[in-house]
Amino acid sequence: MSRRKAPPADAACPRGGRARSVSEIVPDVGRAAFRRFGFVQSSVVSRWGEIVGERYAGISSPESIRFPPAKRADGVLTLTVQGAHAPMMQHVTPVIVERVNRFFGYAAVARVVIRQGERTAPQARVRPAPSKVVPVELGDSLRTVADPELKAVLESLARGVAAAAALPIAGRIS
Repeated sequence: MSRRKAPPADAACPRGGRARSVSEIVPDVGRAAFRRFGFVQSSVVSRWGEIVGERYAGISSPESIRFPPAKRADGVLTLTVQGAHAPMMQHVTPVIVERVNRFFGYAAVARVVIRQGERTAPQARVRPAPSKVVPVELGDSLRTVADPELKAVLESLARGVAAAAALPIAGRIS
């Protein structure tokens, strides 16, 4: 048995690579889990309400998309629908197929399979409460942001940057 040696580590990168942010790593982890259960994109699950509308998203949730071997088109979308709503969902299946295909940008789904069951409700996202303390130099630029959720996130980021700038860094003499 011969074991392959790892390539020599670069002196600048002692662990063999650059440091990656969590936002770079998390989509890879989620992508593997979603593909295992039949989803090409995790955004189908997270944006289901936008794709089919709140009316249908309230009573259904996507379970999987199965494609024919070696193809990424003409798939079968499996939906979990709450109890007595399944017959109504059968009637709006063409609308759901059209909306999902519009989301993908091509004919990804050809048919829908409906399975009765309890739909798992997505966790309600907690919006951060806007704080009154925002650095003055950033306050003017945030006034032009129209989206309240984006504005709250940017304000939170600005507060974090301002707080980090105020903390002493270990090893630095001020």
